[in-house]
Amino acid sequence: MLARKILLGTLGIGIFLLIWHLATLGNSRTDVPGPWLAFNGLIELAGQGVLWRYVIASVFRVAWGFFLAAIVGIPLGLAIGWSLWIRELLNPLVQALRPISPIAWLPIAVLVFGGVQWWEPSDLAAIFLIFLASLFPIVTAATSSVGAIDEKYLRAAENFGVRGLPLLRLVILPAALPQILTGLRLAMGIAWVVVVAAEMLGVQSGLGFQINDSRNNLRYDFIVAAMLVISVIGMLLDTAMSRIERTSLARTGMARR
Repeated sequence: MLARKILLGTLGIGIFLLIWHLATLGNSRTDVPGPWLAFNGLIELAGQGVLWRYVIASVFRVAWGFFLAAIVGIPLGLAIGWSLWIRELLNPLVQALRPISPIAWLPIAVLVFGGVQWWEPSDLAAIFLIFLASLFPIVTAATSSVGAIDEKYLRAAENFGVRGLPLLRLVILPAALPQILTGLRLAMGIAWVVVVAAEMLGVQSGLGFQINDSRNNLRYDFIVAAMLVISVIGMLLDTAMSRIERTSLARTGMARR
C-alpha cells in the first residue's frame, strides 16, 4: 500500500509538471516560467542568501501569531462552550468578527503596529493578522468540542463528586481534545496562507515580500520559486501538526500511533 501511494503520488506530480512545462514552453523569466526556470530561480535565490532569511521571517511570524491565538483561543472557546452566560456575552461578538477577512484588518494593523520596532518595523502588524486568522478557527473548534461532549460522561463525573477544575481536567479536556487538535491544525494552515498576504504590504522581509518584490522587478521565476517554497513549508507544517495530533490522541487512548 505504501509503495502504491508513493507511486501514484509521484505520477500525479509528474503529470502536473509535464502539463506545466508544455503550457509554458518557450516562455522567459518575465513571463509565466516553466519548471526549469522556476528551479533555476530557486537556486539563484538560495545562492543570494535572502531565501533562508525570508523563510525564517515568515515562520517566525506564523509561530508567534499561532501561539498567541492558541493560548487565547482554547480557553476562550472552552469557556464559551461550557458557560451559558459567557456564551451569551461573547458568542455574538465572536460570530460578528469571524466573517471579517484578516486581510481587511491590514490597514488598521499597519496603522496601530506599523511603527513598533520588534524584529523589524511592522512585524507586529503581520503577527496581529496571523493571530486573528488563527483565533477564530481555534475558538470555534474548542466551543464545538464542549458542546459535543456526551452528557452521560458529565453526569457520571458529577455522581462521583468531580466538579470545577477537576471536571475540566479529567473529563472536558480529554473529551474535547480531538476537535481542539483539528482546529489547531486548520488554524495553522490558515495562518500560513495569511502570512503571505500580510507580508505583501508593510514589511521588508518574508516570502510574501519576496513575491511582491519579484513582481515589481518582473522576475516571475522568483515568484514561482517562492510559491514552491511556500508549498513545501506548508506541507511540512501540516505534517508536523498531523503528527502532534496523532501522538496526543494516542497518549489518551483515542488513536493508534
